[in-house]
Amino acid sequence: MRPFDKIVIANRGEIALRVLRTCKELGIKTVAVHSTIDRNLKHVLLSDETVCIGPPSLLKSYLNIPAIISAAEITGSSAIHPGYGFLSENADFAEQVEKSGFVFIGPDAATIRLMANKISAINLMKKSDIPCIPGYYGPMLNSVNGKYDCNFICQKLDYPLIIKSSGGSGGRGMRVVFNNDELKKTISMARAEAKIAFHNDDIYVEKYLVNPRHIEIQVLSDGRGNVVYLGERDCSIQRRYQKLIEEAPAFGITNAMRRFIGELCAKACFDIGYRGVGTFEFLFENNEFFFIEMNTRIQVEHPVTEMITGIDLIKEQLNIASGCLLNFTQSEIKIYGHAIECRINAENPITFLPSPGIITRFHAPGGFGVRWESHIYSGYSVPSYYDSIIGKLICFGATRDIAISRMKNALNELIIDGIQTNIELHLKIMDDDEFRKGENINIRYLDRKLNIFSKV
Repeated sequence: MRPFDKIVIANRGEIALRVLRTCKELGIKTVAVHSTIDRNLKHVLLSDETVCIGPPSLLKSYLNIPAIISAAEITGSSAIHPGYGFLSENADFAEQVEKSGFVFIGPDAATIRLMANKISAINLMKKSDIPCIPGYYGPMLNSVNGKYDCNFICQKLDYPLIIKSSGGSGGRGMRVVFNNDELKKTISMARAEAKIAFHNDDIYVEKYLVNPRHIEIQVLSDGRGNVVYLGERDCSIQRRYQKLIEEAPAFGITNAMRRFIGELCAKACFDIGYRGVGTFEFLFENNEFFFIEMNTRIQVEHPVTEMITGIDLIKEQLNIASGCLLNFTQSEIKIYGHAIECRINAENPITFLPSPGIITRFHAPGGFGVRWESHIYSGYSVPSYYDSIIGKLICFGATRDIAISRMKNALNELIIDGIQTNIELHLKIMDDDEFRKGENINIRYLDRKLNIFSKV
């Protein structure tokens, strides 16, 4: 029995195509909403129905809540899949979808709202025994005649410290400080920036971890007491807090570590009545996990987890949203092999500025253990209005060495002409001794290596 008869895919690019393919497999009809500039996207061409929801501007198209809900109404759809980014973690959108009589394929609005506020999320995780970074979230961060009690904060925490916005995500709204004077100056600036960027000027201060890895735990929960964790992913290769390469499982994480943190994440899902797919993100240093946030949606890097577990996360997401119980238990989940994902971006390889334009020649890689997820094709015009990611290359092998070798071969096969991409950067990383050995890998890795890579 299929979960839904028809759904609206409220996204674009490779994630929209990924959702569409699973829907076709399940016999679910799809409605592709799109901006005027996206009429020729692959998922739009393959969808059962299409609805143009506005001009290229995000606010007038993919963030246009009334237009998306109207598309569901006029097509007789029963649910809306938000993909990732855009409105996927917008509690107001989820609420309006449900109030309009449709199913939001994700957690309920109250849960999204709760986890979107970093301070409330951290306090909630502490109640579920999730380890958190030592920090301060109290009233001393409130201004009294423009002054802040920095001495009080420093009695609890040692420098360096990082100031974060409660409403921020993806590395936005963060500032590192190294002494009292910097803290005093930065708090008021951080509050003002947070108010503008996130409409929420609440901030908090944490101990700054100098060289941590970024490890995340994938969970599935049906909201009715059944929760599983599907291992971890290492997302440490990143630039300015934006992930570039992800792999699973994370090298150096023992079965005992995996079980310890996985069971805590499952318990937290049970405690808050979480429903759907979700990801707990941690910084990992000195063999300790420290919670930073929970993503209440499907992740860009979900394919690496699918490759090592054999579980279709989009399919499970659809089943859970339709009211089905999880049909497998934790003991039935087996992890095998190793998978790596490289995000392929349309960007200048030196400045990292977006590189829109027409793709004049395209060739996708192939072979055993190679998976290419993308909406691009020869003649496709990459627009300047949206994120620069144009594809994901995922390679699987029985070991990490085999996965890296396959990734290198696949990157060499991947041809995208007419625009600039970061393919060459990925090749340099695959050839790097430290990366191949899994040595000195942390969230500062790419900062250290960029000058070296640019000279090779």
